[in-house]
Amino acid sequence: MAAAAVAAPGALGTLQAGRARLVAACSARLGPGWRLPGSLMGSRVAPAIWARGWASAAGGSAPRRGYSSEVKTEDELRVRYLEEENRGIVVLGINRAYAKNSFSKNLIKMLSKAVDALKSDKKVRTIIVRSEVPGIFCAGADLKERVKMNPSEVGPFVSKIRAVINEIANLPVPTIAAIDGLALGGGLELALACDIRVAASSAKMGLVETKLAIIPGGGGTQRLPRAIGMSLAKELIFSARVLDGQEAKAVGLISHVLEQNQEGDAAYCKALDLAREFLPQGPVAMRVAKLAINQGMEVDLVTGLAIEEACYAQTIPTKDRLEGLLAFKEKRSPRYKGE
Repeated sequence: MAAAAVAAPGALGTLQAGRARLVAACSARLGPGWRLPGSLMGSRVAPAIWARGWASAAGGSAPRRGYSSEVKTEDELRVRYLEEENRGIVVLGINRAYAKNSFSKNLIKMLSKAVDALKSDKKVRTIIVRSEVPGIFCAGADLKERVKMNPSEVGPFVSKIRAVINEIANLPVPTIAAIDGLALGGGLELALACDIRVAASSAKMGLVETKLAIIPGGGGTQRLPRAIGMSLAKELIFSARVLDGQEAKAVGLISHVLEQNQEGDAAYCKALDLAREFLPQGPVAMRVAKLAINQGMEVDLVTGLAIEEACYAQTIPTKDRLEGLLAFKEKRSPRYKGE
């Protein structure tokens, strides 16, 4: 089969030659136990191991606000599994008020642990990344901590930040960044890793690293141009310019801009509304739709269409697809189980 694929001429040959690699990539990215059926699959692909266990977090308790400088390190990231009509939505709340939610070694470690568990949890439908500190989303790296580092420590720490942000970008479910305040440097890079960004009009955001004689190191030089275009991204990075919510919406950096409310969580409320819109949809379809879009945007159209074909095939043998057809026939809401 491989020889035939290589010999096939033109666009068809390109499509066939890349099919095995695309199928393998799609299957691996979807997680354990998910694989493409029938002739599309070819030889069996061993999926990547996604589950690495879970360290207990805040669980499903009611949201708490903590603004004291006495916040314990274990409370710097709060993971909440919402319940009732919001079941399936998980909120990652950053809570380092005394350091403007900046990335410390401890916070990065906690984020990595939380994301590691979420990516293997098929009950999770949508993840919202927010701040639990008024007026702040994330101020980037903790410079007070960094100034104490040896030069040899800086590179590895920035690599850890980049790795965690990449892990968030690669989560298999929709992710929404709720920017209700300042998002600078690594904070904006964290938001850029999310699928959708919403912000209050009073929020401030920018990649300001050149002011410190460095460059964005958490993916900003790559994700910002993909979000708003190369020329404008260069302008913003070269100038270290900070945009408010309205300006960010105008350049396409965010999808929605809201006037801030008295509680200071207008962006979070909008993110929650969006997440609720996502909940009724088929879980498998949501995962493979995200995979098809993300992978397809990085390749040419012919390869992208092959990725879409491979991802579509993932939905065909599911019970959810049959449930969707039956619900349509019976004129009722479908009851999807992610199977």
